[in-house]
Amino acid sequence: MGTFTILLGGELIRTPRLERQIEGSRVIAADAGIGHARLLGLLPELWVGDFDSVPANLPKDLAAVPRKVFPAEKDMTDGELAIAEALALGATSLVLAGAFGGKRADHAILHLALAVRLAEAGTTVLLTSGAQEGVPVLPGSAAFDYADGTLFSVLGFSDLSGLTVTGAKWPLDSVEVAFGSSLTISNEVKGRLGIALERGRALLLAHPYPLPES
Repeated sequence: MGTFTILLGGELIRTPRLERQIEGSRVIAADAGIGHARLLGLLPELWVGDFDSVPANLPKDLAAVPRKVFPAEKDMTDGELAIAEALALGATSLVLAGAFGGKRADHAILHLALAVRLAEAGTTVLLTSGAQEGVPVLPGSAAFDYADGTLFSVLGFSDLSGLTVTGAKWPLDSVEVAFGSSLTISNEVKGRLGIALERGRALLLAHPYPLPES
């Protein structure tokens, strides 16, 4: 039982909110994600990957983190391997830090889909860059603690049925959303954000901190 922070190779900034989210968690780094350990003041218990993207000039304590080495030609990304290690160690909740951006768009998109699959299997998942967060949305209802004015979108991974959004500038009441529709893009929190879904799978993407370009 417990929360694991998985350090991935995408973009990451340190914020008080992120610090609270990872507090007390166990930590596993995926290849280049070890570089975020310095930013967050963390010492991973395990470092996983093919080690083709190791940051230069690592401090001795990070360079000495126990490694689990995989071949470059493999059937899983370094991030998915790190997640598998966490699940094998009993993780019930995952914070995927550095899940967005980076040099590989395919990896970033995979993290979104993988988070939804993990949630369907019963694991709580948060994707984060520090500035942007992603949370799987499955049938049921959930409430979120974002401040008024927070930009958010609901990105469907299928047709959505009975989608209700409350506490938003543009609320929705049990609507049908076709896969690929932009109806649920670029909304704003106005009150206590709540999302309910009857059928389908989606991801809530929110920006609790201003984006660098805004």
